[in-house]
Amino acid sequence: MTDSPARPAPPYGAIAQIAVCSVIWGTTWYAITLQFGTVDPLVSVTYRFALAAAALFAWCVLRRLPIRLTRAQHLAVALQGLLVFAVQYPLVYVAEETVPSAVVAVMFAALAFVNLALFRLLFGQSAQRAAWAGALLGVIGVAALFVGELRRTSFDAAALGGLATAAAAVVVSAGGNLAAFKAQEKGAPVVASTAWAMAYGAAAVAIFATASGVEWRFEATARYVVSLLYLSLFGSTLAFGLYFALARARGYALASYISALTPPVAMAVSVLLEGARFGLEAYLGLALVLAGQGLMIRAARSRPAA
Repeated sequence: MTDSPARPAPPYGAIAQIAVCSVIWGTTWYAITLQFGTVDPLVSVTYRFALAAAALFAWCVLRRLPIRLTRAQHLAVALQGLLVFAVQYPLVYVAEETVPSAVVAVMFAALAFVNLALFRLLFGQSAQRAAWAGALLGVIGVAALFVGELRRTSFDAAALGGLATAAAAVVVSAGGNLAAFKAQEKGAPVVASTAWAMAYGAAAVAIFATASGVEWRFEATARYVVSLLYLSLFGSTLAFGLYFALARARGYALASYISALTPPVAMAVSVLLEGARFGLEAYLGLALVLAGQGLMIRAARSRPAA
């Protein structure tokens, strides 16, 4: 059974979950920038998801949730971990070294369109016209932001490289969603599969970093340690736990409000803490992204029950 337009308003608990997730994910984009310095981004990514995986495994043990997966589930989850945590996140870290964190956050709104296209092409899943229109608005909004950022930096090569890297991260993320869907089809438990995916991703990044000759260092400063703990325990563990709990209890349509609220939070944080300045194109892009998210949410809530 899916959500319907006549569904009663969500309780305060669900509203609180949406607010907490939006604030956490809206601020993690900036928290990533606090990792830059003496520690290589590949090493920081390894630390982040190794710690997050350990926390999720510990949660499974405490709650007596299943941890073991079948061989087929492990294969799907390993692919998810490689794409999302071993490829996508290093690309995000690299992108944020040259462009404001909020720009990368808003660019990820294009993920909705890429997801719709790939799931339609590979799995034959259909979507309402409103969902396609909403996703397309998001892409147009991201394009406006893209152009605005290039104009702001006078088409600087470093900015162009950062934007291209962020776009690549969006495409890789969509591939990770496909792998996660396959793991779900094979019956992999959500928490355990997420923990294993993070573990596989952290291991893959560690192997690549070592093979590449990256120096393994740890920055024992409050800035680095606090941002690492925040990204691992809040951004990667708590927020995902709240999101999946909300999605299972109230439906993914309601949970998708989080993705609509995250970009403006990220932009506000970037302005306040990074000193970022955005032009008219950026705010127009944000407005189009939010309008697109609204259309997608309405399409999801009005979809007929299966």
